[in-house]
Amino acid sequence: MTIAEKILAKASGKKEVNPGEIVIAKVDVAMSHENGRMVKKAFEKIGIKKVWDPEKIVIIFDHRIPAESEKTANLHKEMREFVREQGIVNFFDINTGICHQVLAEKGFSRPGIVLIGTDSHTTTAGAFGAFSTGVGATDMAGVWATGEIWLRVPSTIKIVINGKLPPGVSAKDVILYIIGQKGIDGADYRSVEFHGETVREMSIASRMVLSNLSMEMGAKVAFVPPDEKTLEYVKARTRYPYEVVLPDEDAEYEDVWEFDVSNLSPQIACPHTVDNVKPIEEVEGIEVHQAVIGSCTNGRLEDLRVAAEILKGRKVHKNTRLLVIPASWEIYKQAMKEGILEVLIDAGAVILNPGCGPCVGAHEGILGKGEVAISSTNRNFRGRMGSPESLIYLGSPATVAASAVEGKITDPRKYLGGK
Repeated sequence: MTIAEKILAKASGKKEVNPGEIVIAKVDVAMSHENGRMVKKAFEKIGIKKVWDPEKIVIIFDHRIPAESEKTANLHKEMREFVREQGIVNFFDINTGICHQVLAEKGFSRPGIVLIGTDSHTTTAGAFGAFSTGVGATDMAGVWATGEIWLRVPSTIKIVINGKLPPGVSAKDVILYIIGQKGIDGADYRSVEFHGETVREMSIASRMVLSNLSMEMGAKVAFVPPDEKTLEYVKARTRYPYEVVLPDEDAEYEDVWEFDVSNLSPQIACPHTVDNVKPIEEVEGIEVHQAVIGSCTNGRLEDLRVAAEILKGRKVHKNTRLLVIPASWEIYKQAMKEGILEVLIDAGAVILNPGCGPCVGAHEGILGKGEVAISSTNRNFRGRMGSPESLIYLGSPATVAASAVEGKITDPRKYLGGK
């Protein structure tokens, strides 16, 4: 069996399962952010007074923090009261970070578990070997009530990535390239497993990028098989049980995709779809008004480090504004200790509190009519970051930083010794 099949078999009390089979799986972690209010409403309609397990539900405020409107403030207030009433232990208010990063840092993302979240990028935890996927509010209300969820067992695509990444090229470029090759529905409702020497060499943070963005090609779950790097990270952070689950050597895959990234260029997802991907050589020179480094995709320490490397001793272009959003306060503090934030501030960047603000077009830097953004976030849909008449290009943190310096889409390799 594949990783997905093994985890779902165990979670549903079966010896084995097959693709297409419907199972009722026990949930280990149920995560919601501010949209927990929608889950709460659906849960109340069920008529059950108490959630199934207040220790397995995780609530994290991250999308609109601090509250940008009275409506959001009231939503936050209602959810804080619900958390207290239900005795939900794992509540993280506005001072913690973006949900997918917090799940990892606080030891909830771990091998072999079933992790369900009311956010599409919940696939991120697959980087730790979790069966981790996003669902809607009514599905989550059922989880809150019963601790179980029905799932169709997905077939699995094995993705093998080999080759040493050139300087200035990162995991973000790799996954954008794959999405560009396979399309937004290339892995629709499939499990994907990332294998190969390139993946093994990647940091935990880079692996999270692969799993995070896999849902932009439709993946239900996206695994990096756990190894020593995984266990070193998880052991230091979790107090909860976990079990390393690896695919059988004779696991049956629907398909195998193989890529050699030795000569890969930085990649750009052009408006208005994530699979409209082009090598940077084809889009260099497009003027940008706003540059954004952050989000659940690329707001980790290695992302801020490469941005600082490019921006040290330089200034953000006079016609461009640079927003930097660490993915969590843990990352924020470490970047502060290392002097990264000072470098970025001296260059002219605006450092925002950890959260989703601009990425979801909520606040803290939405786009005006006709404006162009280069962003390390995960979606470039029309109107995603503000005006439906704005344009969003997606790239790596290095690409965003280099573009911020020049005021136009710029190949970062010339700043990092790669070209």
